Amino acid sequence: MISVALVDDQEMVRMGFSLILDADEVITVVGQASDGVDAIELAKRERPDVILLDIRMPTLDGLAALPRLTPISKVIMVTTFDDDDYVDAALDGGASGFLLKDAGPDLLLAAVKAAANGDALISPSLTLDLLSRRSQNSPTGENRVAGLSERENDVARLVARGRTNQEIGAELYISLGTVKTHLGNIQTRLSARNRVEIAARMWESGEMNRPNG
Repeated sequence: MISVALVDDQEMVRMGFSLILDADEVITVVGQASDGVDAIELAKRERPDVILLDIRMPTLDGLAALPRLTPISKVIMVTTFDDDDYVDAALDGGASGFLLKDAGPDLLLAAVKAAANGDALISPSLTLDLLSRRSQNSPTGENRVAGLSERENDVARLVARGRTNQEIGAELYISLGTVKTHLGNIQTRLSARNRVEIAARMWESGEMNRPNG
């Protein structure tokens, strides 16, 4: 079972998410919180696999709570606000994904399962648009990317395109275990905490704008 904690200051939102998630046979909601302070306590107590975290909340908002939660659980930021600055801050803070509240049940379930499996959801296009926008950034990322082997670069490119481990393995004709080994090496070389940061490093380096990117 995938354990999930819901953090949102609107009870109706938490109830709606809970109904959707608990209806899935492999997901169970283990707790709810209405602000960042309670979320930290909940995470320490229940240690859920995934936390769905609202951005705007009283007392302590989601972005402020994020660094305290990512060492414990995979965190997916959820908000009604389609704002580049929020997405930037969430990804920089170590979030494993970013969803709008109106994304729909299917995408909600897919995001939770992806995060739990280490296949952090890099879509919808909101996040890919952000990564593309960051492609004009620092040469530091480019230097790190230059240190990847040819196969690691292939894997990292596909991560940056939003592919899952299974899709990467199928496209490159390598086993799931080999994909995971490459991802571990890539994270180390790029100083990336998760798949989203791998994608960010690739886009920031300008690598994704090159031929065959």
